[in-house]
Amino acid sequence: MAFLQEFVLVDHSQHDLKKFNCGKLDMNMFLARFAVKNMRLGLSRTWVLPVVAENQQSQKAQIAAYYSLASSTVMREEIPSNKSLPGYPVPMVLLARLAVDKQFKGQRLGEKTLIAALRKSVALTDAGLPALGVILDVLDEEALGFYQRYEIFEPFTDEPMRLFVSMHSVRQI
Repeated sequence: MAFLQEFVLVDHSQHDLKKFNCGKLDMNMFLARFAVKNMRLGLSRTWVLPVVAENQQSQKAQIAAYYSLASSTVMREEIPSNKSLPGYPVPMVLLARLAVDKQFKGQRLGEKTLIAALRKSVALTDAGLPALGVILDVLDEEALGFYQRYEIFEPFTDEPMRLFVSMHSVRQI
């Protein structure tokens, strides 16, 4: 199967959101029920990687992977950085969700999705959304292992399941 060359904003009229199955009920439900709604509310944006099918004109595209980004802030004490930062909350990009359909596991789509999400974070920052870095709340130990393989994420001092990477480091990708 072939995939679209880039991630696109989710669109319930073009993408089959209900058939996505990454094996994690919360992640499946978010895409099926909340991704579009959260976009309308201005809470987050979700990008999907559609599967390109030959006879796709009459049906919605299957989703191979997706990620969601949102704005967030954290207190400077939480950030593993030696920069001199202000005493008020510091802006961040939140990588809120990242998932790959079980059908496409083992094809390095997790890595592709992570790189796309990090690059989109840089693009949003360059477009005017200020952010010192990217943070993410890890769903479980399996996901933690995935992120730790890339050796760019640092745990927050008091929350090992919450990770951080500086925008400077993300720009190197």
